[in-house]
Amino acid sequence: MRTVSKLASECGLSRTAVLYYESIGLLKPARRGAGNYRVFGDDDAARLRQIRAWRDAGLSLADIRAILQRPPTGMAAILQRRLAELDAEIETKRSHQKAILLLLRGVDSIQKEKKMTKEKWTEIMRASGLSDEDMRRWHREFERAAPDDHGQFLEYLHIPPGEVRQIREWSREP
Repeated sequence: MRTVSKLASECGLSRTAVLYYESIGLLKPARRGAGNYRVFGDDDAARLRQIRAWRDAGLSLADIRAILQRPPTGMAAILQRRLAELDAEIETKRSHQKAILLLLRGVDSIQKEKKMTKEKWTEIMRASGLSDEDMRRWHREFERAAPDDHGQFLEYLHIPPGEVRQIREWSREP
């Protein structure tokens, strides 16, 4: 039998995480031992290790709850969906890598010309595999994360002030 602290330590989690998982129903309520302390058994430890494995795989607590409430076929569908999400995230990251590599290759020519334009930038982004929607998401994220830098970047591309305003406005739309 294990206390909350011992179970948490055994599974590589904090005591707070174990208590939280119990409070939201991922772990069954512990029985109480001497001194009214929570006591967990081997089945609880196995379940918590499985929850930890799913969390390490990037599954949300909602997905984990669904897996625990469904037959094994439900788990396969959830894991396949998560895998597809990861594939999409990886593809987006690869597009970003390609854009950065193209930019790095072009640094010398950009420095020689001292002028980057919207057209050159768009050409680089398209060559790296970004669609118009990908570029729109890129602008939205840039505006959300660093609005001042986004504005300066658009000016750096020699975009007229009215168009800069327009791009920043649609970048703020949900």
